[in-house]
Amino acid sequence: MVQRTTADEKLPRSELAAFLATLSEEFDGENEQINVDVGNKTVSLNPSEEVDFSIDVVERSSMLRGSRETIEIELSWKS
Repeated sequence: MVQRTTADEKLPRSELAAFLATLSEEFDGENEQINVDVGNKTVSLNPSEEVDFSIDVVERSSMLRGSRETIEIELSWKS
């Protein structure tokens, strides 16, 4: 069974930094379970000690549309 929870938001940089810091604290904490806020829902996850990490950065430049940059971060594990 696959269950997906998705939320798209536009945040000021300071709020994004706070969200990422909270996520970092969850992974660094002593609890086996972490809680991730996704939109108006909190999802509880059980990451293993080893987590696969992938980061992808895309930079696009267009004279007509301007520049666009994207960062995608993916974390995965098997429990």
